[in-house]
Amino acid sequence: MAVQKIDQLDQQILRLVSEDARIPFLEVARDCNVSGAAIHQRIQKLKSLGILKGSQFVIDPEKIGYETCAYMGLNLKNPENFDAVVEELKKIPEVVECHYTTGNFDMFIKLYARNNHHLLDIIHDKLQPLGLSSSETLISFNSAFERVLPIKDIPFGDEL
Repeated sequence: MAVQKIDQLDQQILRLVSEDARIPFLEVARDCNVSGAAIHQRIQKLKSLGILKGSQFVIDPEKIGYETCAYMGLNLKNPENFDAVVEELKKIPEVVECHYTTGNFDMFIKLYARNNHHLLDIIHDKLQPLGLSSSETLISFNSAFERVLPIKDIPFGDEL
């Protein structure tokens, strides 16, 4: 995947919108000392390059009854079925992330369950039928912190 070149203005825009995705473009324009139209064009450019992938509200799973957060390393009986397994994982709403990995697992997923009994149901009824040869589950007690990639440290222009 190619690294996209961004300039100092792009970097400043990314810093502002990563801190508050709902910041008005005119406020970004004022902070960047450019016109609102320039900000709109830059945001569109950053979206078209795939650097910005939209904005969304973040729901706290625990507040809506999903008290168990688990990470699972999965090994497939037939690793050539990766793509089919990923498509099936996308159909399981409790699975919120899926990564291909190196090391001991073919893939690694993050999921939320209402409680440990619900987690067991997900593993038994939804994950095992996907053709797993083995899995390992880690339950998270609590997230110490979460953050987006800090924008201030991204190289831009000729630094790439």
